[in-house]
Amino acid sequence: MLKTTIAGSLPKPFWLAEPEKLWAPWKFEGQNLVEAQRDAALLWIKEQEDAGIDVVTEGEQFRVHFVHGFLEKVEGIDWQKRTKMGIRDNRYVVDVPTVTGPVRRKGPVHSAEVAYIRPHTQRGLKVTLPGPMTICDTIANGHYRDRPEMAMAFAEILNEEARELEALGADVIQFDEPAFNVFMKDVKDWGVAALERAAEGLRCKTAVHICYGYGIQANIDWKKTLGDEWRQYEEIFPALNASRIDQVSLECANSHVPVSLIGLLPDKELLVGAIDVASREVETPEQVAATLREALKHADPHRVQACTNCGMAPLPREVARGKLRALAAGAALLRKDLGG
Repeated sequence: MLKTTIAGSLPKPFWLAEPEKLWAPWKFEGQNLVEAQRDAALLWIKEQEDAGIDVVTEGEQFRVHFVHGFLEKVEGIDWQKRTKMGIRDNRYVVDVPTVTGPVRRKGPVHSAEVAYIRPHTQRGLKVTLPGPMTICDTIANGHYRDRPEMAMAFAEILNEEARELEALGADVIQFDEPAFNVFMKDVKDWGVAALERAAEGLRCKTAVHICYGYGIQANIDWKKTLGDEWRQYEEIFPALNASRIDQVSLECANSHVPVSLIGLLPDKELLVGAIDVASREVETPEQVAATLREALKHADPHRVQACTNCGMAPLPREVARGKLRALAAGAALLRKDLGG
């Protein structure tokens, strides 16, 4: 009980990309880039193992952006045709590439990465993919009738990718859906259905990660507008509980989410965010244990895993390392208190 894992991303080493900068460009090209990415992935797998993390990731060392890292190998997208679009309900307005035709993979996207990583760890291996709703909220639609139709098209190719990654030894396939905390009605109308299509037929664990975003200033400012209680989860959790997804990853540490809302997920494994990625202060094991202990008031410990609120890509490397160790130590402390 109380296994440990992370939401996904970890900082890029200084020799791979500019540190502490989200979505920084690569410092290498070609085969040199591949080797640098592999070195960075192995470094972070070792760091997670040394910290005591049970289910590890490669830290998204092979992608600049958690969505575009997948889309770069998808046909039907015009990267030169930029469209100004407000994403996450206009939280950010940016120029995004545009879907101009039917989408399909040019070939496997992350298979080579997983095939390389899998032999290097005996721990559980999680691989993260962008969820179909979040893809649709990160790219402009110039081809499909509407977002639900485009989401299903992306869900089909995500499913192709996920099945290949499972066959290569992925123990958990996680779909990242921060848009689920923004478009709550759409989540119920078509978002969960698209997510289930992306996970269709998988025998490994499936997860959906829903948080309030990276610890960047735009998200910090947005959170200030949410009031004293963040109850977005309350509207979508019943639909997720009825879905075929196994795990739900959520933000709890230093947030205004009423932890009691996890009671709306009685049939799911819960990845409880016990590490605040919007702060550079490293939590103590006692603080991590306290967050998890609150969750145990509403869920059986065998359904709870200790996780981070979101990815740690923008953080300094030493801070991320400290937070990994605090996460594992806090879970171990609580496990001991519970008698093993």
